[in-house]
Amino acid sequence: MTGANKGIGYEIARGLGETGATVLVGARDPERGAAAAEKLAADGITAVPLELDVTDPVSVSAAAARIEREYGRLDILVNNAGVIVERGQLPSQVPVEALQRVYDTNVYGVVRVTNATLPLLRKAPAARIVNLSSELGSLTLTTEVGSFHAMYPLLAYNSSKSALNAITVSYANELRDTPIKVNAADPGYCATDLNGHAGPRTPAQGAIAAIRLATLPADGPTAGFFDEDGVKPW
Repeated sequence: MTGANKGIGYEIARGLGETGATVLVGARDPERGAAAAEKLAADGITAVPLELDVTDPVSVSAAAARIEREYGRLDILVNNAGVIVERGQLPSQVPVEALQRVYDTNVYGVVRVTNATLPLLRKAPAARIVNLSSELGSLTLTTEVGSFHAMYPLLAYNSSKSALNAITVSYANELRDTPIKVNAADPGYCATDLNGHAGPRTPAQGAIAAIRLATLPADGPTAGFFDEDGVKPW
């Protein structure tokens, strides 16, 4: 999984590891990835650090090649890596360069990693792809005048998560005739480095929906957007 060395990603890795899965701890910084894997291993989880920068096609290709070489297939892909750059800026004040930076990780990075690993996911008996989205990417919720969600018009971040939701549906539709299921998870407003630890929820709580979607049974849903309580509006 991507962005697994801290926050929600780390807790997803922990949760999947507790099911008995071998967790590949994807991280841009190899030292931080190794430290996270060691910490998980100390708790009895089989965790392997994987250097992976989702904005770098060479890094993505190298990671996919290593997975194929060492494991032969990939059962679960969790696209968790994400960034935010806006800090109190109105949409009209956000430069295009900021959108490019956010999209490179939150949107293009997901496509890079998914495309690079899809041949390995197809080799698994019933692979699962989980994309970490956000309730701020919900057009339904953010258009409710006066709502909590409408109070945060983050042009780059919100639109990147809306795009990610559309990407999730696109891959799910392509893969409907396969055992692979593709869904988007909303972790809720969690206290992480992304928001200066301002959220009321813990990273462990934020991991619940993604872990559930990553371990769906054969009759589970695909092309959906879920939090831990159920379906979220697009």
